[in-house]
Amino acid sequence: MSEAINIGSVDSIDEGEAIVIPSEENGTKEDIAVFHAEDGNFYAINDECTHETASLADGWIEGTEVECPVHAAKFCLKSGTALCLPATVAARTHKIEVQDGELLLYPDTPAV
Repeated sequence: MSEAINIGSVDSIDEGEAIVIPSEENGTKEDIAVFHAEDGNFYAINDECTHETASLADGWIEGTEVECPVHAAKFCLKSGTALCLPATVAARTHKIEVQDGELLLYPDTPAV
């Protein structure tokens, strides 16, 4: 398991919104998007759509899914699964926890 990165308070991401943790800060080769889904939970997946270069953090969140803002591919925030065309490859997930009101991201540790 990777080391946890404190990315801020749970209040720093409004429900239905996302932020990007740049690769330089998360220690991986990819930017990671952290979503506060409509179910009240937080999820982390690679920020780049697997179909074409686009930030998933700029997409639309509905329930526990995000829709890419470029070609409307959808991804499950829990599993990273590509839910519809044009995307056919899953987005990589990352473990995220809430401890004492803080968000802890574990880059390169898959979400369970």
